[in-house]
Amino acid sequence: MTRRVPDSCPGVLRLHQAADGPLARIRVPGGRVAAAQLQALAEAARDLADGNIELTSRGNVQLRQVRDAGELTGRLEAAGLLPSHSHERVRNIVASPLAGRIGGVADVHPLVPALDAGLVSAPRLAELPGRVLFTLDDGRGDVSVLGGDIGVHATGADEFALLLAGQDTGIRISTADAVDIMLAAAHGFLDLRGDDPGQWRLHDITDGAERVAELLGLTRGADRLELGAAHDIPIGWLDQDNGLVSLGAGVRLGTLPARTAEFIAAAERPVLITPWRSLIIADLDEWTAEQVVRVLAPMGLIFDANSPWLQVSACAGRPGCAKSHTDVRADAAAAVDSGRVLPPNPDPPAHHNVPATGTAETNTLPPNTNPSTHQEVPTPTTELGNTRPPEPTPLAHQLVLVTDVTVAGRQHWSGCDRRCGRPRGQVTDIVAIDPTNYRIT
Repeated sequence: MTRRVPDSCPGVLRLHQAADGPLARIRVPGGRVAAAQLQALAEAARDLADGNIELTSRGNVQLRQVRDAGELTGRLEAAGLLPSHSHERVRNIVASPLAGRIGGVADVHPLVPALDAGLVSAPRLAELPGRVLFTLDDGRGDVSVLGGDIGVHATGADEFALLLAGQDTGIRISTADAVDIMLAAAHGFLDLRGDDPGQWRLHDITDGAERVAELLGLTRGADRLELGAAHDIPIGWLDQDNGLVSLGAGVRLGTLPARTAEFIAAAERPVLITPWRSLIIADLDEWTAEQVVRVLAPMGLIFDANSPWLQVSACAGRPGCAKSHTDVRADAAAAVDSGRVLPPNPDPPAHHNVPATGTAETNTLPPNTNPSTHQEVPTPTTELGNTRPPEPTPLAHQLVLVTDVTVAGRQHWSGCDRRCGRPRGQVTDIVAIDPTNYRIT
C-alpha cells in the first residue's frame, strides 16, 4: 500500500469537518436500536444538527452540521449509544437484519452484544482502524457479500465458516467459539499491521487473510463457500417465523427526517438499520403493522419493493462535500420524480451494469400493492396517462446533460470520480464532471 496516514473515519468524539459543518458518525452494532434510542437520535438531530439522521452502508448513523459536540456526547452516553470513548470508532458490526425472525440458518443477533463487549474490553483493540468491519451472516448470504475484514457465516445451526477479507478460510467454528476467534483474528490483524498507519483494512495487507488464518492455528478444510454479489433489500410486509410481522422500509437516499424517526420510535418496537440504508421495524402484530404503514408511507418511507427510489444511491454531494461538482442528491431525486429512473432490464445485455436477480427471502409484496391494504394500486405510467417511459441512456461512457440522464436499474450518483458510498455489486455509475453534465458508465 502507498498510504502513510491513519484512517480518518469520524466518530462522535472525533468529528469530520465536512463542507457544510461538523459531521458525527454513531456506531450501532448489528444495526439494532431500541425505540428510546431512536427517539434520542431524533431529538439530537433536531436540536443539535440539521434535522436528519443519515443511514450508512454499515448500518450506522451520522448527523450533519453538529452545533454542540459536548451536548451530543452527553445525550448519546445517556441513551447507551456511546459506551466507550476509547473504542467508539471500532464498533463496526453488521449482522443479517432478518436473523432470528425470518429464515436463515442460525440466529446471529446474540453474537452482536458479545462481540461488541469483547471489542470494548480489550484495550489493544482500540488501535483498530475505524474502517475495519465485522460481519455476522445467518447463512442467507446478505452481509458476507459486503466484503468485511473479519466475519462468520452460518453453515449449520451450530457451525460457522470463518471469513477473512471477505473470503472463506475453510475454518469451521462453533457458536460458542465464534466471538473469541473473531477477536483473536482482530489481534492478528494488528500483529501484521505493525506500525504502518496506512493499512486500514485486512485487504490492504499482502496475503493478510492467509497470514491471519495461520496465526490462529486452526484446522482448515477443503470446502469453501461461494458468496454471491447481490441481495434483495427486504422491503414491505415480512411475515416472521413466529407469526408476527416485520416491515421493511426504504429511506430515500438514506436520509431519515427526525420527525419521521420520532413516529417510528412511537411504535415502541425494535428497529434495525440495514447496510442498504433502509430500516426494519420488527415484532409487530398485523393490526399495528397496518397502522404503521398508513402513518409512515405518507411521510416518505418506502414499503413498495418496486419503488425507483430503491434503485438509487448517492454520495453526499454539495453542500456537504467540497470535492463534489454539484448537488448530486438533488439531481438524483429529480431523476426519480421525473420518471427517469427505470426498472431493471429483466434480460440485460452483458455490458449493462444492472443488478443480478436476488433471492425470494424477503417476502416482499406483489408488484403495485398497497402494503396497508394489500390492494392493487395504479402504476406510475397509469397515473401519467399511459405515457411511454423514456428510453434509457446508452451505457458507453456517455456524457449527458443532467436533465437527460435516464438509466435503468441499480445506479449510484457521484459528485466526483471518488464515487464515495458506492454499493458493492453491479451498479451503473453516474458521475458528475461539472455542475451540469454527468458521465455514465
